[in-house]
Amino acid sequence: MELMKSGLSKPAVLRLSEALSTVIPNVNKASFEQDCLKNLEKLELKERVSHLISVLHQYLPENFTDASLILSSIKPVWDYGVPEDPLRSFAAWPLVDYIAVYGIEHPHESLKLMKELTSLFSAEFAIRAFIIKYPEVCHEAFKEWVYDESRDVRRLVSEGTRPKLPWGIQLKCFVDNPSINIPLLDELHNDSSLYVRRSVANHLNDIAKDHPQVVITACKDWLKTPTPNTDWVVKHATRTLVKAGNKDVFPLLGYTKKPNIKKTEFSLSQRKIRMGESISFTLSIQSHAKSIQNFVVDYAIHFVKANGKQQAKVFKCKNVKLTESEGISLTKTFSFKPITTRKYYPGEHAIEILINGESLAKLPFEVN
Repeated sequence: MELMKSGLSKPAVLRLSEALSTVIPNVNKASFEQDCLKNLEKLELKERVSHLISVLHQYLPENFTDASLILSSIKPVWDYGVPEDPLRSFAAWPLVDYIAVYGIEHPHESLKLMKELTSLFSAEFAIRAFIIKYPEVCHEAFKEWVYDESRDVRRLVSEGTRPKLPWGIQLKCFVDNPSINIPLLDELHNDSSLYVRRSVANHLNDIAKDHPQVVITACKDWLKTPTPNTDWVVKHATRTLVKAGNKDVFPLLGYTKKPNIKKTEFSLSQRKIRMGESISFTLSIQSHAKSIQNFVVDYAIHFVKANGKQQAKVFKCKNVKLTESEGISLTKTFSFKPITTRKYYPGEHAIEILINGESLAKLPFEVN
């Protein structure tokens, strides 16, 4: 987080100070900067956001309505920073998240202000507190915002309602029931802005982790009137389903619905390995169809877990196109060398070959 938190260091404080002193007559600029910078370097990223919000509250009016007028007037005088700085928008983060802390009892004013300021720094984090407390009010606003001329506002609808937004509060209401957001995504999936479409894809990918069929249904509906934008969104929205080997997703991506494939060879390099060694498999397959077949070959390793039971994890292998009677051979190697993200246990494992998510063959092996 070292690089990220540097986005809220002295240069950001100076930009905040300049904006505040422009819109608040007689503000003590030096005092504001001193208060902001006090112990700032010792704090992590989210701690810096909270600290700067607290300092802002000391210099803004106690009454949120008055404070919101000042925050709204900052946008025309805001210094957007140098284009070469990838974290230049972070300076506005405390301004936007201030709304979630001190405007939570003023939903209509706060939503209006977040809509105005989201182009400075996305209000995707700040708005989540309002979604939780005022779901109907927010949803009514979102139904209008999907048609807004600003791509930042349109993206805020999709990104702000993502069930599992990284760094954001998890929206359990949408984790449990994502269907209320699908009509909003229906309006945004073919958006002219890639910035918005990427958010839609990420939103659907969040949903896919808990409700794969909701994502499949939405994608099927969008593909009834396909465009290049739709194809891109569907591909990126279903990446978790593809990785998991969900058999219903492959036809959506243009792969043969039920490929007619026969294995001619499937073998392991050995049936017993020691921890830290590698195992390889060789697979030969042949098309048994009279037309070209497109399909995905994946492999799953059924790992032994701490409780002694197996749990499969799918790994990508190859996207394949075969003509009539054409064949192909593939070889893959997997290392059981210890890594920080996965712990291995001894016992009987297995390697399984998947064609568009469907099992083709499976062989066991021992890890000692």
